[in-house]
Amino acid sequence: MSTSAALRRVAHAGVLRCARPSDIWFKPALSVLAATALPALSMLVLGRLDLAMYPIAGAMSALYCHHRPYAARYRALAWVVLGMVGGLAVALLTAALTTNAAVLVGVGALMAALQKAVCDATRIGPPSSVVLTFISSTALFLPQTPAQVPGHIGLALLGGVWAWLVCMAPGLLRPHGPERRATAHALDTVAAYVAVSTAEVQVKAHAAAAAAVQAAWQCLPAADARSDLTRRSLIRLVARAEAAVTAPGDADPERLQAWARNLRGSGPIPYVGHPVPEGEELLGLDAETTASPRAAWWSRHNLLAPLAMRTGIGCALAGYASLALGIGRPYWALVTAASLYQANLTLTRRRAVERVVGNLIGVLAFAAIVPLAHLHPAALVLCFLAFCFAAAALIGPNYWLHTVCVTPMALLITEFARTQDSVQLISGRIMDTLVGTLVGLVAAIAVTNRRAGDRLEHALTAVEHAHAHTAALVAEPDPVPSALNASRRRLGAALVELRASADTAAGEWWQRALPSDRVVHAEQSGHQTLAEVLRRQRPASLNQDAGTTGRDAWA
Repeated sequence: MSTSAALRRVAHAGVLRCARPSDIWFKPALSVLAATALPALSMLVLGRLDLAMYPIAGAMSALYCHHRPYAARYRALAWVVLGMVGGLAVALLTAALTTNAAVLVGVGALMAALQKAVCDATRIGPPSSVVLTFISSTALFLPQTPAQVPGHIGLALLGGVWAWLVCMAPGLLRPHGPERRATAHALDTVAAYVAVSTAEVQVKAHAAAAAAVQAAWQCLPAADARSDLTRRSLIRLVARAEAAVTAPGDADPERLQAWARNLRGSGPIPYVGHPVPEGEELLGLDAETTASPRAAWWSRHNLLAPLAMRTGIGCALAGYASLALGIGRPYWALVTAASLYQANLTLTRRRAVERVVGNLIGVLAFAAIVPLAHLHPAALVLCFLAFCFAAAALIGPNYWLHTVCVTPMALLITEFARTQDSVQLISGRIMDTLVGTLVGLVAAIAVTNRRAGDRLEHALTAVEHAHAHTAALVAEPDPVPSALNASRRRLGAALVELRASADTAAGEWWQRALPSDRVVHAEQSGHQTLAEVLRRQRPASLNQDAGTTGRDAWA
């Protein structure tokens, strides 16, 4: 079979399908461009382009946290900057103390495993640990002396502070943009679920709608409490989206989409009546926020340990295989392996295909652009910034296209210190990609994640407990409204986690038999109870929706 035929077959299977970019693709792209342009151009003007890698490393923090409200983003992004600079500091100090490649690969693999565990446990979001691993692994092989390390770390910290300012600056003009986008996404996703009729599609659409609503609820408690009117308006809209998920027959998808369009603009937030009595949703939301269990972090950390072990072993083996073959840049193989590991083996195999195809096309793009980049250092910087913007814009649903842009970007940054042989760069990158992918997949198969079944059991137990508690409240003649809403919210969140856990466990191999019937029963009974809660609260809400009746009162 020819290469083109193989690519067409993979694309037909959906692996290389070009998905619609996220609604805010331009935000991380512009943020990264602004964050990296200042240090790169400053070092160019100063004639020290060889030092540009250090502030750019800190500036790469601008890739993170764009989905978080500004009230929560400033803290989460500060931790990302500290993690980025801290990983760079460990790598530079190690590089200053030893040049033994085997030791450097071992340290890089340990750091990759730690970065994977922390990013997954904290759910920091895309691009997760890959950028952290790329920065620290590359720095391990940069020639250093102990005296140079503090200055280089200082440059990285300056880049990180600048990235923090760039990512927080839009909050001055649109302080509630993230909350509005999360609510709009929930409304659009629910509208898509309400509009579908095919049973098979409906199951997937329902899971997506429930997850989007849950994400919007998680976004709202982090909103600035001082803007109570805005927060209340968004809560009403998310509550309407949640009601539509529970009772799709009473919802109007066109009305939901119209509300979503208004939210994405800069105009006022649409006013809608509450699907539950005014104030009770706020009480329920506040109860859920104050009762948020911190023990869940430790539970996730324990269940994600096999993924961290898989990452560490795979990265180490990939790096050592590259050393044994004498390719020259073992950190490329290490980073390739680190980029593969997803929630389960099925997704990991898919990512491997995307990574290989993206890298192979990316080196062709580098070969085409490198003559222009070699004309002048300014041309080199501008080419780097262009690929940096494109890579940030394509991150997420189009990973293989993202990799097409990341590959020339990574190759161009290696030439900031000195011009290198392009043929050697291209051949080395191809070999390390193939080695890292092959060895990384072998490690993924060898290190099984049997705790995926444990996570499913935990999720099932959580749903069953939340369902029992909510059903008991519904059975009471006059339950406390705030308690009923908080219990409903916990049950909805537990159902979303259950679906995610079931999908993850189904994609792993060598698992014990999964309790499929129990999962189906828990989901069905849980959603029936949510519908019962909504039916019980509906009469009060209808009395509040003056001038609206029937379908319009709910959609």
